Amino acid sequence: MRFLKVLMVYPQYPTTFWSFNYALKFISKKAALPPLGLITVGSYLPKEWDVKLVDMNCEKLKDEDIKKADYVFISAMTVQRESSIEVIKKCNDFGIPVIAGGPLFTMEPDTFHDTVDYFVLGEAEEIMADLVKDMENRSVKRYYVKTTFCDIEKTLPPRWDLLNLKWYASMSIQYSRGCPYNCEFCDIGALSGRVPRQKNAKQIVNELQSLYDSGWRKSIFFVDDNFIGNKNKLKRDVLPAIIEWQKSNRYPFTFYTEVSIDFADDDELMTLMSNAGFDRVFVGIETPDPESLKEANKYQNIKHDLEKSIRKIQSFGFEVQGGFIVGFDSDMPTIFKRQFDFIQGNGIVTAMVGLLNAPRGSQLYERLRNENRLRGEMTGDNVDVMTNIVPKMDSNVLVNGYKTLVASLYNPQNYYKRLKEFLSVYKAPKFIKSKISLPEIGAFLRSIFVLGIFGKERKEYWKLLTWSIFKKPKAFSKAVSFAIYGYHFRKVAEKISKPSKTRKRIPAT
Repeated sequence: MRFLKVLMVYPQYPTTFWSFNYALKFISKKAALPPLGLITVGSYLPKEWDVKLVDMNCEKLKDEDIKKADYVFISAMTVQRESSIEVIKKCNDFGIPVIAGGPLFTMEPDTFHDTVDYFVLGEAEEIMADLVKDMENRSVKRYYVKTTFCDIEKTLPPRWDLLNLKWYASMSIQYSRGCPYNCEFCDIGALSGRVPRQKNAKQIVNELQSLYDSGWRKSIFFVDDNFIGNKNKLKRDVLPAIIEWQKSNRYPFTFYTEVSIDFADDDELMTLMSNAGFDRVFVGIETPDPESLKEANKYQNIKHDLEKSIRKIQSFGFEVQGGFIVGFDSDMPTIFKRQFDFIQGNGIVTAMVGLLNAPRGSQLYERLRNENRLRGEMTGDNVDVMTNIVPKMDSNVLVNGYKTLVASLYNPQNYYKRLKEFLSVYKAPKFIKSKISLPEIGAFLRSIFVLGIFGKERKEYWKLLTWSIFKKPKAFSKAVSFAIYGYHFRKVAEKISKPSKTRKRIPAT
């Protein structure tokens, strides 16, 4: 066997809603989540090889690391395009071959045709054996293409040893791939399919155990496109196994994930997920406007009373995080006020609002290309105030309305009012431990100085903590955490409100 040195590089994210850059400083962390795709691929490389991972969100990429490598693996999301281009250029300058895979390169191989040496397109697990063999023989092919979806019950667990766990606020696990729904603006169907595929209960428990054995004791994000795509399997096998494991290990983890709004229809499922340790769910709500939901093929939302569904999910002990979009063809200028009232009135503390964009691979992309309404590729950055579509609404009205909406949502007075609304109905899950950790104490002390003394939100901050002490003492640590998140969201909102910078657009194909 040939001994090879492989450098895995995860490009840098810009500051977005979900990067939590400003909040991470309070808890002395460098990134919200690890590069799950790369550490999973790492499990398929021979143990004898020298494999090093550089997560550029946590550390600088050194020229020496590139020069020492036989190959550089790079994986990225669309939002990491600019950083990926810079990394690949460095590798090109040093003459080190680049092997690129993951969503960005699978959807946009043409963008990198002249700079990337080798592509792994599609799901990598069932390609890796051929790739490793060809790397050993120095006969790597230009393209390795997986046109069908793999059997993820055969997927190996990630290599946690490639990470410095202390750098991350949360870990990631993937239970399933694919989503049964067909939203027009979503590219999941092209990337992962519309028939959900799941790992089995034994796999999930083994991954939890491997994380536990690595020393992890905090939150875990199930990164599924829709965690509840197969409700029966969850209720019958997977959740009971997680509950049993959590109980036997005294609940070392809390979980969060993404679900569709029909989560609210299944009391048994919500109870099981709460008992398993889930306390947050992200829901793609998109808009309260029925016409815009129809336009987006978001029929699962049309069939539900969104407000009642959100309240019901919250009543089971879940924080509902919401994804929202403005800029649908059906949207009128009144949509910004409607979105604000909906988010504010339903206590959706974490509301990620973005302009409608068309990712490559989505039905929206194809429709707008046929209508000659595409203007390049989307950046993937949900706070850069850019869209790659020609909207029906006047562009100035859309952009200014969006900026006003985000600024209003994360104005401290509105944010803390929304937070208090949520905490007033919030019931802490039984499994949550009352013991406060040293990092949490440190975060609280930092929040006193940054938010309570120097922050624009200091008045609201002290009002919230005083209210929590007397009215919701069990939710005090939750209140502090949300206050810190609010600081991050406010800083991002201020970034959005600044004049938009001109960016070089990637041409649509």
